[in-house]
Amino acid sequence: MRRFIISICLFFIIAISVSANNGTRIVTDVWNRNVEIPENVDSILALGSMGPRMAAYLDVVNMLAGAEESDIRTMSARYDYSPVYHNALKVLPCVGTGGGSGENNAYAEEIIMLEPDVILTGFNEDACNELQRQTGIPVVSIRYRTQGFIDEGFYRSLRIFADVVGAEERCEEILSYIDYCKADLSERTSGIPEESKLRAYTGAVTYNGRHGFSFTYVNFPPFDAVGAFNVADELTTDQIGEASAVADAENVAYLGNNGFEVDLEKILSWDPDIIFLDPGNMDIVNAEYDANPDYFDSLRAIQEGNVYTMPSSNSAGPNITYLLMNAYYAGKILFPERFDDIVFSSKCKEIMETMLRKSFLSEMEEDGLYYGKITIGKTV
Repeated sequence: MRRFIISICLFFIIAISVSANNGTRIVTDVWNRNVEIPENVDSILALGSMGPRMAAYLDVVNMLAGAEESDIRTMSARYDYSPVYHNALKVLPCVGTGGGSGENNAYAEEIIMLEPDVILTGFNEDACNELQRQTGIPVVSIRYRTQGFIDEGFYRSLRIFADVVGAEERCEEILSYIDYCKADLSERTSGIPEESKLRAYTGAVTYNGRHGFSFTYVNFPPFDAVGAFNVADELTTDQIGEASAVADAENVAYLGNNGFEVDLEKILSWDPDIIFLDPGNMDIVNAEYDANPDYFDSLRAIQEGNVYTMPSSNSAGPNITYLLMNAYYAGKILFPERFDDIVFSSKCKEIMETMLRKSFLSEMEEDGLYYGKITIGKTV
């Protein structure tokens, strides 16, 4: 009898312990959805815009139970984390299409079989609710779209992700480094009169897909970081409207449309001093040149050879690593005297190793993303 009583007591002690370990807690995502998740999270999925990328920044790729087709299929330097983590991702079960649309393109049946503790997504609010209904698994949105240079929206999203997976220390390490870079960039370019700045244009930007010369960006993050004169910013109100104010007022993720197609004649009227183009889209630009060489040759920046590459800052969400690198590169080109102490290759190495634990500049270059002057109409 005594042995039986002891056994019963041990059973209840273990049951209470298990119950405590299997408790739940509430996290609030970027849509202000209160999501109940397990107290202890061991297995996750990171889907959609910024999902896999944030897992990589936080160094928790080992927690992923599956990956998306876009990450499994091939290594692509358009995603800053891919050169570092493709080998780890390509062997995982496929759980979705991938991309940055914000829609629910996950494979619900495959996810149910994997039984992750939490799904972290870059999906919109309705898509999150849909996926949670389909799977019965908590879905937390960390959706982030660029508004200026790595704004508070990114800090909030990364902290939500870190809170879910228990990576708060790593999160603050990353954000402290970003703070350092932002302060350094701002200090270097402070006090420069607006009228003395070179007038810059960025074209062929990657934004919800690949684009040609006339696709540009208002509030272009690398330009904002160094206070550059972005000729397209005169169209900011037309492009964004009240999106920024609405996001701030409702404390939800920003949904503005910073990337847009501008009329070619408008670019001609701006006649920028410096042009930056995404080297990954130069096949499109060169085809446009072949069809209309007189237009391109009439632009002063092209005549004077002041066209530079600017690797994609945005592909299924913003590449924070590239944003930092691009900001320093923009500073080097637009304000060379303020950045003369910066050895760019060394700064890239520092940024990559801080954000993703590894330098992969050579992999970027091999995949067509590089820094330097470029001649429109000629292949490299």
